[in-house]
Amino acid sequence: MTPIDPEFLLFAQHGWADDNQAMTRLAKDLVNDNDQVVVVAPHLDYIQTWMRIAPLIQTVEAAAAITMADYPNVPMRIVGHSMGGLIWLEILNRHPRWWARVHSLVLVASPVGGADLGRLIDPFNLGVGIAADLGVNRKPIAEAIAAEIPTLVIAGDIDRGSDGTVPVECTKVPNAEFVRLPQLSHPALRDHPLVASLIREFWLGTPVGEAVNYDEVIRRLHQVPGMTDGHWRDFDRAQVIMFLQNGGSIRTWVNFLGIHHVFVASSQGQCLYAGFVGWLHSEELRQALAEIRRKYAAEV
Repeated sequence: MTPIDPEFLLFAQHGWADDNQAMTRLAKDLVNDNDQVVVVAPHLDYIQTWMRIAPLIQTVEAAAAITMADYPNVPMRIVGHSMGGLIWLEILNRHPRWWARVHSLVLVASPVGGADLGRLIDPFNLGVGIAADLGVNRKPIAEAIAAEIPTLVIAGDIDRGSDGTVPVECTKVPNAEFVRLPQLSHPALRDHPLVASLIREFWLGTPVGEAVNYDEVIRRLHQVPGMTDGHWRDFDRAQVIMFLQNGGSIRTWVNFLGIHHVFVASSQGQCLYAGFVGWLHSEELRQALAEIRRKYAAEV
């Protein structure tokens, strides 16, 4: 008797300083008892998650390749929490031929734009353990993938701009659907029932979030070397330095360490983007702001 292929392959990947238990629970919540699904949730050695990301990518990549070979005609659904989402972005970037098999990609609390903690630990990009890898900006990769693969981004927000570990801003991916869940922390997002519910609805094709769109001003700020997505909570401290032609504004603030923060606000005064640069790139930020003023500032 010929075995029946499963409905889909579900890859559920945990992240930094974690094991696969919570993601395995999430995977079970995502499927019904009668569903024919193969769940792949590799356990990455806890100590290794503190080292470098390359060996972790290789481990997950190998597990995926073996499973895909066993079921060559079965579509894939991918869910990654935190660094687990980054691992899958790197894998998909390496294997564009796999994209046609991917039904959907869900990034849960993944620091796609580069974790601010990673850049604070390794500000000079010296390769300090996993911090160097978590601080990498993967938004260009993610944007290209999300243009071809239905992608959902889920972020938590417990302190006006982060889930306690990852800033909301750095989770956003153009071309993806975005959902912000207030009061949910970084670890809670791994297997929270609301997260499971959103993913199931997304799989059914139901719109669950908002589109992520960056205008020319925000994209120009993204191009500043060392630009790191930041928290919204410092928005109220910033001073307006220019008004934009679209009615919005640019605001800046320098903290007690001399770190330069920049914010883009809507015409209604809502924070649309928050970022900062370290000392090494303050001049590049100044140049970018001067260029934005020439091109997009409103006439006074």
